[in-house]
Amino acid sequence: MKKIIMLIAVAVAVQGCGGGEIEPEKSMEQLYAEAYSEFNDGDYSSAADLFLNAESEHSTDAFAPDALVMAAYSKYMDDDFPGAIIVADRFMRFHPGHPDAAYMLYLRGMCYYRQVSDVRREPGMSVYALQQFEQLKQRFPNSEYAKNVENKINILKNYIAGKVMYAARNDMKVENWTSAITRLQSVVTTASETVMTAEAMYRLTQCYNALGLPDQANGYAEMLRKNFPDNEWTKKLDK
Repeated sequence: MKKIIMLIAVAVAVQGCGGGEIEPEKSMEQLYAEAYSEFNDGDYSSAADLFLNAESEHSTDAFAPDALVMAAYSKYMDDDFPGAIIVADRFMRFHPGHPDAAYMLYLRGMCYYRQVSDVRREPGMSVYALQQFEQLKQRFPNSEYAKNVENKINILKNYIAGKVMYAARNDMKVENWTSAITRLQSVVTTASETVMTAEAMYRLTQCYNALGLPDQANGYAEMLRKNFPDNEWTKKLDK
């Protein structure tokens, strides 16, 4: 009886501090509707906060995963890419088998993809984006999102190879042949399907000739002629 009296007293005290009756907890439907209204109005930051609040207060509700999807998408639309990635990570941690898992992998990849910039300054977002897209294709090969990223994967592979080639050319300018060779060989062996491969082979002939190693240089020259007979870099060999 004493416990009951104490609980009633606490409830009355809390109610008195609020200056009125305590508002009942809003349902997931109410919170979701409020968040969606903010989203439709273009206030993506507020929408993301409300969707996250809905998921937090009703984490066991059937709509909790959907609230996380919308929160991540809202942050993405607000250009808050780090925030969107964090929310996507939470979704994948707690709902890995959800039907929207493929979309969340796609969204996470797009957050990195949207941050890819100049090949000379880009800090690695291209690698992260490629990892996400390739994981998406591996886990959900038949999803519409896997088909959507095929061209992006090709763009990213060429972009990454371009970064390596840029660094290799700089190595060659200062006659750092060993470093240049290492970079160029990585393009030939790991990015053979990119447009950079022919140039990488041509540059390798230059590097080995500079080091006085004609056999290695001739080996890459023959490889270039065999694989890219009509390429502009092949034509440069005989000039």
